[in-house]
Amino acid sequence: MVKPSGLREIVNFIRHTYNLSERKSCLAIGISRRSYRYKSKKNDEELIFVLTQISEEHPGYGFWKLYHKIRNLGYGWNHKRVHRVYVALKMSIRRRIRKRLPSRIKENIQIPLRSDECWSMDFMSDSLYDGRRFRILNIADDYNRELLSMEVDTSITSARVVRVLDQLKQQGRKPQRIRVDNGPEFISKTLQLWAQENKVHIQYI
Repeated sequence: MVKPSGLREIVNFIRHTYNLSERKSCLAIGISRRSYRYKSKKNDEELIFVLTQISEEHPGYGFWKLYHKIRNLGYGWNHKRVHRVYVALKMSIRRRIRKRLPSRIKENIQIPLRSDECWSMDFMSDSLYDGRRFRILNIADDYNRELLSMEVDTSITSARVVRVLDQLKQQGRKPQRIRVDNGPEFISKTLQLWAQENKVHIQYI
């Protein structure tokens, strides 16, 4: 069954293609002229604003958590309308299956006594005004808190991490160990291989 909005598009096509009047085009399709002239009074600007704000504050929320959050704030939009806007904004999040991490040996934090004895690597992330997200790879010397590198891009892979480490190596900087978390870029075989070749111990926290 064709919706009224689809019928209006068909009438517009017939009018412009065959140069027919509005009345004759509506008769040919079987739609009243009042229905053809109807303009939707829906205004979702406020809903879009509220939904976007909440999703930015809670990026891990799915539809139902966002919907209940909106209701708790006192807005009366029903779930069908919120879901329509949610889908239109392409806000659906893909469920990620947590990867089982290998067991790690717990190590006490050792205070470095000299430069390049221990580095720390970690990622920071944020978003631009237009919604595009970017990441920052920070590499710091734990001895004196010297920031060795700050790599910024919309995507930073494990190969990119290794390339930054190689650049620091060319500058005469190489650590005995590097402290990292269990992020996918840090548990990758690419970084593991680089560490083995350069005799660098990767210490997971």
